[in-house]
Amino acid sequence: MKYHCDVAIIGAGPAGACAGAMLAKAGVNVKLFEREQFPRFSIGESLLPQCMTFLAEAGLVEAVDDWGFQLKDGAKFLQHGQFSEFEFKHKCSEGPHLTYQVQRDVFDKLLADGAEKAGAEVFYRHQIEAVCGNTLTIKDLSDDSVHTIEPKFILDASGFGRVLPRLLDLESPSDFPVRQSVFTHLKDNLPAQFDRNKILITVHPDHQDIWFWLIPFSNGTSSIGVVGETHYFDALEGQTLEQQLFTFIAQVPELAELLKDASVINELRTIKGYSANVKTLCGDNFALLGNAGEFLDPVFSSGVTIALKSSSLAVPLVLRTLQGEAVDWQMEYALPLRKGINAFKSFVQGWYDGDLRQVIFYPDPMENVKQMVCSVLAGYAWDDKNNPLVTHSTRRLKALAQTCSGSQ
Repeated sequence: MKYHCDVAIIGAGPAGACAGAMLAKAGVNVKLFEREQFPRFSIGESLLPQCMTFLAEAGLVEAVDDWGFQLKDGAKFLQHGQFSEFEFKHKCSEGPHLTYQVQRDVFDKLLADGAEKAGAEVFYRHQIEAVCGNTLTIKDLSDDSVHTIEPKFILDASGFGRVLPRLLDLESPSDFPVRQSVFTHLKDNLPAQFDRNKILITVHPDHQDIWFWLIPFSNGTSSIGVVGETHYFDALEGQTLEQQLFTFIAQVPELAELLKDASVINELRTIKGYSANVKTLCGDNFALLGNAGEFLDPVFSSGVTIALKSSSLAVPLVLRTLQGEAVDWQMEYALPLRKGINAFKSFVQGWYDGDLRQVIFYPDPMENVKQMVCSVLAGYAWDDKNNPLVTHSTRRLKALAQTCSGSQ
């Protein structure tokens, strides 16, 4: 059996759903092939305000606004008992300053349903087995039947599945250390005074490269996770994942106190060696969206933002390609997308080497510096017009860290 379409999208997560919705509204015959059956569990639950611009562009923001997700207006950091708070309304970039903390099973299904309403076809439980030129071989996992499709263009939005990078030998080693995360959902029973409108990122008191996320949801539950290099988890060999998570939490008095009445409501999960890179983000007949291309680290919740930005950049180029125009995908897609990825990457590197933490926890920051940091934390990592930290981020963060260190 052979399917027919103009554009095939691998994966129906946020990147695939938004690209599918935009293409369908432009009159393109587009099909999404998703290996899982939605709704399904996923992490990446704390959105950034920049996401709202891309969701609106895809015509999907109203469904998200109407659902009742937990509002998010900023981020709070905790280290050695010291809190540092960022309100996204104080960013220096233009654009929304409010977003949501979302249960991804619900959020992703909303977006995929929105893509279908726009006219895209979504095929769940369909797995890409092979690719040869423009031909995709697809297995229907419901009955193991095998089909082919010859689209004019392919968008890989497969996330951690990284379908085209695996099948086309595009994978490239990440220059980040191998890290691991253990996470779950809790009935949190947080104190009434806790600000549920912000993600809480906590630094381990003895190991500065271990950190925790706490993401409250609107229904009284929270996502909790710990991240560190694999040797920290290897040292707890013999413990269950739940025991490992709560061993780390117990080592942070403030976090342990916050969660003293919490109870686990989901199975514990772990991901190891998640940072990834590729040799190229695009080819003659394909482009990689979001995590299928590159994933950095969960610390600043950049994954969904990069995914949606990649869809926003790619769709107009796909439309031009389908119309027979010559498109320089490296210049018009890969380089612009990597500009923001590199800014996020500098922040991730600065977090682990201490430069960014020096800036974040500086007790008396200059207002304009905090606004610049806040803008990147809010997802505006492509705004090089208003934010000097978007360009030459590593060098400028290091200079800021040295200034903060010398002032103390």
